Amino acid sequence: MNSETLIPHAVVVDEVRADTPDVKTFRILTREGGKPFDHIPGQCAMISVPGVGEGMFSITSSPTDEAYMEFSIKKCGHLTNWLHALEPGMEVTVRGPYGRPFPVEDELRGKDLLFIAGGIGLAPLRSVIRYVRDRRENYGDVQIVYGARSKEDLVDYEEILTEWMSAPGFTVNLTIDRAEEGWDGHVGFVPNYVTELNPDLAKTVLVCGPPIMIKFTVKGLSDLGFKPEQIYTTMELRMKCGVGKCGRCNIGSKYVCKDGPVFRFDELGELPDEY
Repeated sequence: MNSETLIPHAVVVDEVRADTPDVKTFRILTREGGKPFDHIPGQCAMISVPGVGEGMFSITSSPTDEAYMEFSIKKCGHLTNWLHALEPGMEVTVRGPYGRPFPVEDELRGKDLLFIAGGIGLAPLRSVIRYVRDRRENYGDVQIVYGARSKEDLVDYEEILTEWMSAPGFTVNLTIDRAEEGWDGHVGFVPNYVTELNPDLAKTVLVCGPPIMIKFTVKGLSDLGFKPEQIYTTMELRMKCGVGKCGRCNIGSKYVCKDGPVFRFDELGELPDEY
């Protein structure tokens, strides 16, 4: 991190997409056009509504999206209520990037990848998935296992159908928690579905979702034979100031904002159980 990451950029909301009943994706540009700064998949940014508050959010667009930056945000509190009221042409401020990213250009390069997400947990992984898709020659086969409470709660559903499912070397497995009219796909919880699919043990895993989903998913992966050093997750929800000053993201000897938010599970195994 350098001092430039602390400087807020005034940005214009260029486009707002309603992904689910409580998730919207915001495309932002600088006043001059283009994105405010570069990032690596897995990094976050601080979005501020002056006079209302600020919060840390995953950057969900890929660095390969050179003309804009995007954030998929769930409506769940005071600040996000204001953000969900934004319309194209309105302005907010954004600063960053913050945090340790996914190792897309070293540990993940050349590997077969397994993405596992639940609900809004797809948002932090979307940047990586898009990056891998756009630099297809650098990675092996890609499998995506994604689930939500219902069909309408699947984030980026149209992009999944029209882009990810047709991408070379991509396999997408979708599931919802309970059967509903109009859904003829898999029904069941993500951890159980992963076990049913019995993925190849050579894959490197990136997982994100509700803590209870991650817990049972990682337990299932371990039972299948996956090792902790094969599994990555992101803990961006614990990030607060982003620069290691407030101490609110401290876990044992680690600060999520400085040592993460991306961690490998063998690293997490060395920390107290509080995470």
